Amino acid sequence: MVGVSWSNFQEERWKTDEAAIKAALEASGDKYISADAQSSAAKQLTDVESLIAQGANALIVLAQDSDAIGPAIEKAAAEGIPVVGYDRLIENPAAFYITFDNKEVGRMQAREVFKVKPEGNYVFIKGNSADPNADFLFAGQMEVLKEAIDAGKIKNVGEAYTDGWKPENAQKNMEQFLTANDNKVDAVVASNDGTAGGAIAALSAQGLAGSVPVSGQDADFAALNRVALGTQTVSVWKDSRELGKRAAEIAVELAGGKKMTEIEGVTAFAGGPKGVEMQSVFLAPLPITKDNLNVVIDAGWIAKEAACQGVTAGSVAACD
Repeated sequence: MVGVSWSNFQEERWKTDEAAIKAALEASGDKYISADAQSSAAKQLTDVESLIAQGANALIVLAQDSDAIGPAIEKAAAEGIPVVGYDRLIENPAAFYITFDNKEVGRMQAREVFKVKPEGNYVFIKGNSADPNADFLFAGQMEVLKEAIDAGKIKNVGEAYTDGWKPENAQKNMEQFLTANDNKVDAVVASNDGTAGGAIAALSAQGLAGSVPVSGQDADFAALNRVALGTQTVSVWKDSRELGKRAAEIAVELAGGKKMTEIEGVTAFAGGPKGVEMQSVFLAPLPITKDNLNVVIDAGWIAKEAACQGVTAGSVAACD
């Protein structure tokens, strides 16, 4: 039995991950149980205890707060229950780590925005400060943009974390940056599709949506439609069906006694804030723009009708 602790199940993408996890567990004859922490780090600790009490012999944890989850990981380890840290780093060697290469996601976001606007006033809408991914993404973005920033071609005119990754908080931050800069914002590097949606809502209110490039990630349906409509420049696609499937398989293998170092594709990773060496699997992301929108449609990730809703005929190849 595999117990899954979700940080905030209301985000669209986790439902795709869950379906993949369930399908993989069904295929191996294992049972799925889950709990939703509803964005509360405290609730997540009791959720994990409850999953253990229900008989979970492996855990998959999407951490709300990567530090606060520590005691739950220690409890599981003490009881010999393997933990897979899902998509977000839990910096504890007792947890296996599976994710997409988040620094590369950040690089992809910055590259696509930079292609459209190689100079000007940039705003950075970062992720949740308690999620290490927020800093991995930002580090990747900065790698790409550092040279232009140092040369004075790009000016960072606003940078803020987005509490809980919530679109409404991203929108508030974006509104403040627009006000502070008299609307003179040329590009927005937003760290996921939810925060991109919030930023675009703020731009839209000022008549700027579509003229200011905005990045995102997760290939949320609304975001892919924005890419087709031209209000969002890129959404980095991490096929979470693959992530969910691999996480479930790894959880089952670890529960069956396989060592972390024996997992297929494993690599040692020590790039977290504390430098703890973790056994990890990294999957490869793919930037989706107007030019390759057909990739997600052909993969059955999104229906053509959903991606192309409201798109002017002839403006996007994938929609014709």
